[in-house]
Amino acid sequence: MLEKVGMPFIRKACIEAMQLMGKTFVLGRDIDEALKEGKSATQKGYIHSYDMLGEGARTSRDADYYFQAYLHAIRMIGQSSQTDDAAKSQLMLKRPGISIKLSALHPRYEYAQSDTCESALTDRLLELCVVAMEYRLNLTVDAEECDRLGLSLRIIKAIIDNKTLKDWDGFGLAVQTYHKRSGAVIDRIIRWSKAAGRKTAIRLVKGAYWDTEIKHAQVEGLHDFAVLTRKENTDLHYLVCAKKLLDNRDIIVPMLGTHNAHTASSVIEMAGDDQSGFVFQRLHGMGEQLYDQILSMGIPVCIYAPVGTHKDLLAYLVRRLLENGANSSFVNKIYDATPVGELVASPYQTVLNHNGDHRHSHIRMPSQLFAARTNSKGLDLHSNTSLYPVYRAIESVADQKYNAPCLVDGEAYRDGTRHTNTSPSNRHDAIGDVWYANTDCINTAFRTLKKGHQKWNDTPAAQRADVLNEIADLYESNTFEIMGLLVREAGKTIPDAIAEVREAVDFCRYYAVEGQKHFVEHTLEGPTGEKNTLALNGRGVFVCISPWNFPFAIFTGQIVAALMAGNAVISKPAEQTPAIAAYAMRLMIKAGVPMDALAMLQGDGDVGARIIQHSDVAGVAFTGSTQVAKTIQRALAEKDGAIVPLVAETGGLNVMIVDSSALPEQVTDDVIHSAFGSAGQRCSALRILCVQNDVADDVIRMIKGAMNHLVVGDPSHISTDVGPIIDQEALTQLIDHKVELEGIGHHITQSPYDERLDQFGYFLPPMMAELEDIDMINAEAFGPILHVVRYAEDELHDLIRRMNDKGFGLTFGIHTRIHGKQNDIARHANMGNIYINRGQTGAVVGSQPFGGCGLSGTGPKAGGPYYLHAFATEKVISNDITASGGNASLINL
Repeated sequence: MLEKVGMPFIRKACIEAMQLMGKTFVLGRDIDEALKEGKSATQKGYIHSYDMLGEGARTSRDADYYFQAYLHAIRMIGQSSQTDDAAKSQLMLKRPGISIKLSALHPRYEYAQSDTCESALTDRLLELCVVAMEYRLNLTVDAEECDRLGLSLRIIKAIIDNKTLKDWDGFGLAVQTYHKRSGAVIDRIIRWSKAAGRKTAIRLVKGAYWDTEIKHAQVEGLHDFAVLTRKENTDLHYLVCAKKLLDNRDIIVPMLGTHNAHTASSVIEMAGDDQSGFVFQRLHGMGEQLYDQILSMGIPVCIYAPVGTHKDLLAYLVRRLLENGANSSFVNKIYDATPVGELVASPYQTVLNHNGDHRHSHIRMPSQLFAARTNSKGLDLHSNTSLYPVYRAIESVADQKYNAPCLVDGEAYRDGTRHTNTSPSNRHDAIGDVWYANTDCINTAFRTLKKGHQKWNDTPAAQRADVLNEIADLYESNTFEIMGLLVREAGKTIPDAIAEVREAVDFCRYYAVEGQKHFVEHTLEGPTGEKNTLALNGRGVFVCISPWNFPFAIFTGQIVAALMAGNAVISKPAEQTPAIAAYAMRLMIKAGVPMDALAMLQGDGDVGARIIQHSDVAGVAFTGSTQVAKTIQRALAEKDGAIVPLVAETGGLNVMIVDSSALPEQVTDDVIHSAFGSAGQRCSALRILCVQNDVADDVIRMIKGAMNHLVVGDPSHISTDVGPIIDQEALTQLIDHKVELEGIGHHITQSPYDERLDQFGYFLPPMMAELEDIDMINAEAFGPILHVVRYAEDELHDLIRRMNDKGFGLTFGIHTRIHGKQNDIARHANMGNIYINRGQTGAVVGSQPFGGCGLSGTGPKAGGPYYLHAFATEKVISNDITASGGNASLINL
C-alpha cells in the first residue's frame, strides 16, 4: 500500500529533477520559449546560436519536420533581432544565428547514398541560407561523425560557391579538432573562400563524438583511428587550428568554442593586439564565470543554446554530463581541487612529456583489439579511394569463369553430373560449372582422409595453428577477389562481403589461439605417486555441411575448427555457392593443409545425404534449416557403429521486444538492419518485432518511413541496401508466405523497388506485416519479411513465455533504457544470443560467440571458447609411477 501511495511522489520528483537538469543545459522547449529565456543573457551582451535538438531524420516526414522547424526558428530569431539600419551595419559576428545538422534534413545522409542525398541536402541547406541571409543571421552546419565528413564538405563547398550568397558572411561550419583531418579541412575552407571571394565562419570545437569514433574504428577493423586518442593532443591541435583561423581573419570568421580557461587565454594571446574579428562560444549552462570576464574585455561571446522538449533531451544531456564528468575535463578539474599548476599546464609541454608516445596506452588500436590475436582488417566504405579496388575486383571477377569440381587428395574430380551455376542477381550470368560428387568420389574421399587423419592428428597443435594463421593471411591478401565473388555468386552487398571475409579471418586466428590452449597435454591433480594427464584428440573424418547465406565465413569456420581439433575434413558446401567454396579450398591447401586431410564434395541435398550415411563419418557440423538438421540427426542415430556427434546451428523465430522507454530512432536503425540486412537471409535476422502499445504507432510509423528509403538492387553498387534472394525456390517460398499473410487480412507494408530487376534476378523488397498475436507465426520465413505485434505492459511476461514455448532459441533483442527490465527480460528469455539496445545480427568472433539452443542448435557456440571441444574426444592417461618399486619424488622430499 505504501509503495502505491509513494509512486506518484517519486514520479513527480523524477519529472521535476529532469526538468531542472533540462533547464540547466537547454534554453527552451521551443524557439519562442528560448528567445524569451535568452533575453537576460542578451542584455548582458551575449549572442545566441540556437540549436534545435533531435536525433536526426529516419523518414522523409521527419526530415520535412526538422526542415520546417529550422525555417520557423530562423524567421523567429530574425524577427526578434534588430532589422533596422543599425542592425544592418552591425558586424555578423555580433549577430545571432542558428546551428543545423545535415542528418536532420535527409533520412539517408551517408556516403553510400551520395547520389540521392547530396543534391537534396544542398538544395535544402541553400533554402535555409537564403532565409538566414534575409535576416542577416549566422547559420552554422554542425559537425557530425567522421565518416560523413567528405560528403558534408562537398555540400558546404556548393554553398560557398553559390553566387546568391556572395554578399553574406554568415555561413559557417563546425570543425572538431579531435579529428586528425581538421587542419586540412580548415585549409580547404580557406582556399574555397578565397576563390569565392567571401568570408566563411568556422566554429572550432574539440569534438562531441570521440568515444563513438574510437569504437567505430575498432569494430570496423580500420587501419587507424580518425581521431586523436589523448586529450592533450586534442588541446594542442585546437591551438594550432585556432592560430590558423586567427591568421586568416581576412577570409575566415573564427568562432572558438571552449570551456578551458587555458585554451581561451591562449587564443587571446595568439590574437595579439588586434582583438577583433573573432568570437568565443560557450554552451548554455556552462562557463558563465569565465565568459563574463572575457565579455568584459570587449570580445564577443556567443552561447550555443539547445532548444527542444524533454523527449529530445536525453541524448544531449547524457553527452554533456559525460563530458563534464570526465577526469580530463577542465570543468571537472576546477571543481575537483586540481592544483593550479596542473590547470594552467601547457598542452604542448604535456605532449612533449610523453616522449613521442602520442597514442593512449589504454586504447587498443583496431588491429590490436584482441590481446591474443590480430584483428581482421576492415575497409573504409566511405570514400572513393578505398572503394576503388573493390569496384575493380568486382569487374574483374565478372569477366572470369569459376569452375567448381570436387577436390580429393589435391585432385579435381569431374566424374559426376555437371551443372551450371548462375548469379542470384542475374540468372543469365553463368559463373561456372560444378560437378556433383558420385558414389565413387565419396568413397575415395573417405578412404583417403581416413588414412590422412592420424598423421594430421599427431601434428602438434602449434603447427596446426600456424596453418590456420596462414589461411587467414592468404584470405586477407585476396580480400578484394573474395569480395567480388561473394557479390557475384552469393548476391552479397559490398558491406556484407567485407564483413564475411573478416569473419572468416577471425575464425582462423581465434581457433588457432584456442587450439593451442586446449590441444596440449594437461596434467590433472591427484595423489602422490600418480600421474594423470588429459588430452584432446580429433575424432576422425568430420563432415562439414555449410550454408549458402554465409558461404565463405561459416564454410571456413566449420572446417578450420574441425582441422584445429585434429580431424580430417570433408566439406560439402551449399549447392548455390560452389565457386566460393572452391576458391577457399585452394587457399587452404596453399596455406599448408595436407591434401589427405581435406576434401571437398560438391552437390545438393541428395549428395549430402549419401555423405552422411557413410560408415566412416566420425562427426558432422551442419548449419542450415531445423528440418534438415533433424533429418541428419535421425540418419546418424540409425547407423551402426560409433555414436556420431552432430554440431548443428539452425534457424529461429527471432524476436525483439521494444518498450515505451526505448529511443525510437535507435530502434528503427536496429530493426531495419536486423530484419532487412542481407535481404533477411541470416539465421539471426529479426523475424518478430513486439512493440509496447504506448509507443507502437510512432515506432511503426518511423520504421515504415525508413523502409521507403531502402535501396533494393544490384549488390555490386555501394548504394544497395538489399540484394537478391538466393534462388527461385527461396523466392517462391517467401512469395507464398506473403500471399498467406494477405489472405488472412493483414496489411503488408513494402519498400519500393524497380520491378524491372525481376527480369534478371530473384528480388523481393522488404516487407512488414502487423499481426494480432505472436502465435500467428510459428515457422521461419527466411527473407526480408518482418512481423509486428503490439503488446501491453502487463502482457510482457506472458509474451516471453509464449515465445519460449515455440522452442526456437537463437537471437533475441531487447530495447529498453530501464536497467532492471533489461536483466529481467534477459533472464527469462531462453535464447542463445541476447542483444540489448543494439541490432541482433553480426555476431563477432571471440566477443559474441554465436549459436542457439532448442530447435535452433545443439549448443556449442561458433567463435566461442568451448566450440573446439565439440570436435574432439578426450583421453585420460593415469600412470602409477611407483610401480617400479617406490615413490622417489616423495622420498626425496
